[in-house]
Amino acid sequence: MKTPANDNDHKTSTAASPAVWLAEGQSSQRDMLASLQTLKNHADTPFNIIASHRHNRPEIFEFADSVYREPSTSTADNDEQTVLESVEPLMPRWQFVLEQAQKNNVKVLLAGRNGIDYEAHREAFDAAGIRLLTGATSVAALEVIDDKFAFMQQCHEHDIPVAEAWRFDNVAELEALLDIYGDQPLCVKPVTGIFAQGFWRLGKVKEMGREAATETETDEQYDSFEHLYFTEEKKINTAQFINAYANSVMVQERPIPMLLMPYLSGQEYSIDVVCEYGEVLAAVTRYKTGKIQHIGYEQAVMDVVIPLIKAFGCDGIVSVQTKADDDGQHRVLEINSRPSGGIDYTTHSGVDLTQVGFAYWLGLTDKPILADIAQQITPCQVRSIMVGVKVEEDITE
Repeated sequence: MKTPANDNDHKTSTAASPAVWLAEGQSSQRDMLASLQTLKNHADTPFNIIASHRHNRPEIFEFADSVYREPSTSTADNDEQTVLESVEPLMPRWQFVLEQAQKNNVKVLLAGRNGIDYEAHREAFDAAGIRLLTGATSVAALEVIDDKFAFMQQCHEHDIPVAEAWRFDNVAELEALLDIYGDQPLCVKPVTGIFAQGFWRLGKVKEMGREAATETETDEQYDSFEHLYFTEEKKINTAQFINAYANSVMVQERPIPMLLMPYLSGQEYSIDVVCEYGEVLAAVTRYKTGKIQHIGYEQAVMDVVIPLIKAFGCDGIVSVQTKADDDGQHRVLEINSRPSGGIDYTTHSGVDLTQVGFAYWLGLTDKPILADIAQQITPCQVRSIMVGVKVEEDITE
């Protein structure tokens, strides 16, 4: 029976069975819990599945044996960045989770979206015998992963093919960069961010009075209205971007460091990775055409991913984005230090990465070997669909 998602009503388990805990994630928590339930149903050793979130999320909680409401750190704590003043909770999230995890014999904890908060207290989790999964094993590593400019620089230090980027913090710096690099297709994105927030392809620089080196299809001038109408295309006229950036009240009140980058024309890949202390244990690659995800294992992509994971000491379940340049060289765009929203797609390939990782960390299976896992993957195509879930009113909100 599921336990109510309310701290006051929650009854902690006294069972001796080990447990796994999935703390609040970005968008894959529900799918991963469902995979864990399937693993549990086929495992010889019983274990409990715990989930937590700062909001009432019955569609997530329905796949957990027990649930907890995490302390909130803000009056407007939601999935978007907020500029509202924070309010300290009665207890820090990591401490609340640690105390409840100890009571429930938790052996593995996936930190989800708040990895740095948990990572700062890794010693406390280690002392409690809890295998903490944050995506890396130090706050410094997680901070570099989150900072796309610092990330790019560290990739260069390790000779890892990475997308080039130039940082700018104001309009003058952006215009100076455009004077230097404006003869090629370009794009911009924030130094930190998720879900392609703030990413835009820029139109040709020639439209601003600068002479572009070539006239190619990629140098087209983006229509003023088109980028408002087809927002998913993420294209904008360069002059209009500069004007919006220069006159943004949001940027003036809360400066947003940005990156100017060459726009890579090749195929983009998302790679879901199970890893341990910098070693890739299992991985599935995928790329998208239209609405279809193509699932498989591309060795040329993994030749970039494997040394990348080692260089950053990644640990847990992470996702990597790469994109090919004009010469077909796969270049790293970023690491996300948590499972991707599409990790459930891997189940259709015959290799469920959630089950592979947690079966190992719970001691149900031996350590996975990447070469063996790759042989088990059956390439397939997957289409994502939307599912409606009835949500009952929560009077505690």
